[in-house]
Amino acid sequence: MTIQQILKQYWGYEQFRPLQQDIVEEVIKGNDTLALLPTGGGKSICFQVPALAMEGMCLVISPLIALMKDQVETLQKLGIQAHAIYSGIPYNEIKLILNNCVHGGVKFLYLSPERLGSELFKDYLPQLKVNLLAVDEAHCISQWGFDFRPEYRKIAALRKLLPNTPVLALTASATKEVVEDIQQQLAFKKNKVFKKSFERLNLHYVVRITERKFDQMLDVFNKTKGSGLVYVRNRRKTEEIADYLLKAGISASFYHAGLSNELRVERQEQWIKNQTRVMVCTNAFGMGIDKPDCSVVVHFEMPDCLEAYYQEAGRAGRNGEKAFCVLLYNGADEAELKHRIEQNFPPEAEIRKVYDALGTYFHIKVGAVSERSFEFDLPHFSAHFKMSPVLVYSSLKLLSQLGFIHLSEAFYSPSRLQVLYKQEQLLNFQKENEPLDDLLKLLLRSYGGIFDARVVINEKFLAMKLNVSENDLRSKLQKLHTLKVLEYLPQTDAAQLSIIDQRWDANYIHLDQALIRDRKNLFIDKLNQMVYYAKDRNMCRSRKILAYFDELGALDCGTCDTCIEKRKHLLKNSAYKLIETAIKNACLAEPIDIQGLCNKVSAYKQEDIVGIARILLDKGILQLNSQHLLFCKKEDS
Repeated sequence: MTIQQILKQYWGYEQFRPLQQDIVEEVIKGNDTLALLPTGGGKSICFQVPALAMEGMCLVISPLIALMKDQVETLQKLGIQAHAIYSGIPYNEIKLILNNCVHGGVKFLYLSPERLGSELFKDYLPQLKVNLLAVDEAHCISQWGFDFRPEYRKIAALRKLLPNTPVLALTASATKEVVEDIQQQLAFKKNKVFKKSFERLNLHYVVRITERKFDQMLDVFNKTKGSGLVYVRNRRKTEEIADYLLKAGISASFYHAGLSNELRVERQEQWIKNQTRVMVCTNAFGMGIDKPDCSVVVHFEMPDCLEAYYQEAGRAGRNGEKAFCVLLYNGADEAELKHRIEQNFPPEAEIRKVYDALGTYFHIKVGAVSERSFEFDLPHFSAHFKMSPVLVYSSLKLLSQLGFIHLSEAFYSPSRLQVLYKQEQLLNFQKENEPLDDLLKLLLRSYGGIFDARVVINEKFLAMKLNVSENDLRSKLQKLHTLKVLEYLPQTDAAQLSIIDQRWDANYIHLDQALIRDRKNLFIDKLNQMVYYAKDRNMCRSRKILAYFDELGALDCGTCDTCIEKRKHLLKNSAYKLIETAIKNACLAEPIDIQGLCNKVSAYKQEDIVGIARILLDKGILQLNSQHLLFCKKEDS
């Protein structure tokens, strides 16, 4: 099949979005490629289509477990074989998945980066026919990125084992330094970058500097239509703000990682189906959620960098319709984020203390090697060792970035079960253990293939059928697990932590102070850029974002709060008509870029020329050609 036929058959699209086809064709040629596509720009199509067009299997490296699971489920619904391996999956299940990859026609294997170094994966790798290595969230490989993850550095070693396999690196946000670093760290044979502009013409950026954030937020939703998101930094605030909106008569709910999986899924669906208008959430919400008609994104609290703000605000207006991105700001935001940066870099002695406590907590001796991932309960660990949860979390993040541990996001894994006894053994067991007989019969009736592989079970359903409490049911399942009649893995919704390589004596681990200092300075610099975005009222908001991502020379958007204020001023300018005539005459002669226009009409201020040119563009008097040059039709003059 051609790539167009694949696109049509599996996704129902008649044609690719801008740049997608170029990227797909480059990958099929076998060339290393970096794709910078903004949030909602269709990154997954760029590796899924070429992987399906070529023989073999695509390895997808991603740090986001929730997104991996979502993409695997989506592919499976399309009839495409796909699996994911990440922290917390038992050894036997990983082995089964890898066997399927060797023999079962699997087209996509999603891997969390820390799995690349496991001995089991290395053993299977030579047997895998890998046609493409796709690296999602590729900015994580750069220490200059806002989300550096040292496990990503293992990808370079993987490339040596797959010398003829092309790499496609994908990210939604990266500065010039990060773009160069990604290609270097991934050992690109030739530099090949496809970058879609980060400009979102349908988004109207607004900053409201206020001490009365609740009133301003309510004003935003009263003056706009359609569904919206409100981003905050902590779980308590999600509930507080949702309650405030409900009391004000606006349909709202809240979402954070502390909710049960069932409740998260339910609330997500209610928002997607417009049964709930506003979702108040932490940044745990939004990744991989496909809702093109979100028309308002409010940041109740300022994020710590423009990358995060751009990605979260970019969840508005994915359908191309007019949408608003509103940041509510006051001086307390800056002070709180500066305090948080200080908390994120605790003293060296505290970091060593946390590392030592991990070994004690998980019963790993100094010098011992463990490939196991452990469920990690941050509040319990902190209370057990009488440490501040903030200090513990900050120490863990640094230990992760320095390559001593791996800490995954919290994720939901449903309860699973497999019968270990043979059928004849089980029959004898049932005769001898009558209190467990009804449960075993129900399991055999309800779940096919229970002897061959783990199946997902529903404890609520089983308890209801047996007319017992869920606690009683779980006790019986746990007893059968202890007796090794079956393997029972209860559902989990916890982060996973693993010690990398071996447990070292905490006194002798090398804490790279230069790296820690550089990371701290990087966060301070990114925060300063975010504060500049919020406080400066002279430069167009969209141009600030574009300049941050090294897109220089863009026109003012004409629709942000700064541009609207400028427009009011310009329309009162006594020289407005003179400047308008001069601009039209310059653009009648030949298509021209904005800098050339300013040079031609140099008798006036550059900011006035650019502002009035923007107004003329909005009115349709000026137009942009395919090379983004300004021109004016004669009949408009």
